[in-house]
Amino acid sequence: MADFILDFEKPIIELEKKINDLKDLNSENDIDLDSEIERLEQKHVNLVKKIYTKLSRWQRVQVARHPKRPYSFDYIERISDSFLELHGDRQFADDKSVIAGVGLLDGRQVVFVAQQKGKNTKDNLFRNFGMSRPEGYRKALRIMKMSAKFRRPVICLIDTPGAYPGMGAEERGQAEAIARNMMEMSILPVPIVVVVIGEGASGGALGIGVGDRLLMLENTWFSVISPEGCASILWHDASKAEMAAEAMKVTAQDMYDMGICDRIIIEPLGGAHHDYDGIAKEVRTAISEELEVLEKIEPEELVERRIAKYDRIGVWEE
Repeated sequence: MADFILDFEKPIIELEKKINDLKDLNSENDIDLDSEIERLEQKHVNLVKKIYTKLSRWQRVQVARHPKRPYSFDYIERISDSFLELHGDRQFADDKSVIAGVGLLDGRQVVFVAQQKGKNTKDNLFRNFGMSRPEGYRKALRIMKMSAKFRRPVICLIDTPGAYPGMGAEERGQAEAIARNMMEMSILPVPIVVVVIGEGASGGALGIGVGDRLLMLENTWFSVISPEGCASILWHDASKAEMAAEAMKVTAQDMYDMGICDRIIIEPLGGAHHDYDGIAKEVRTAISEELEVLEKIEPEELVERRIAKYDRIGVWEE
């Protein structure tokens, strides 16, 4: 993972290597290379801007999946002044792909519900690659109902390649668990802010994705199916995922243009994986600003507005 490089990032990495080599020479010898290093560093900034401001939809999907990208715990530990994780669905098990608990956000008591991927192979097996089972969604619902009881806003962080499709998950009611969460979240009488921090795939994302405001980081995607899955169905060829991503319009900007996403959070230059603290600060500010508005709305009106918001999605005129 340390050497993970996306294809379009190669020119950037090569230039960074050249800059580092010159810095080593500069420190080891009496040669003055400061002006050349400064020139290359400015060239590096311009190159990153040029590449990252013109990413294709498929390239943004790749950035959303970057293994060095910050995951839910990385955000929670930076934006929550304190966090106490709660475990188990009180029915079957504790799904480690779902983090749920209580914390403080700028002095405000909130509830976090988030999907967590692993940082390495061992951790990914522990977190089931961010793919939740029914007990994960039921844990999330248990904690969200607790938030309603104590009048605490809910913050949901989405990052999943989809709900786990295993036989055991289906036997324990995967579809029912997701559907129930969507129904219950639609009428939960507290503010819900949903933030897509990476992948927002299929029902796996929708299981904790119904809220008053949907925020998406700049290099994230949100869709009913992954580009590879779409390509496999339409063209029987998963390698045509890039074509599928363009046709499906899966990016944050696409979601904003269609009225599904309410706000795009701009990432640091080069993507969120280049500045954990910087992107966490932006996410914290965005969530706080949204909650400041939502908390002034009476619960009954909040629910009515939330239902109306989803009623408008997918409606068009000819």
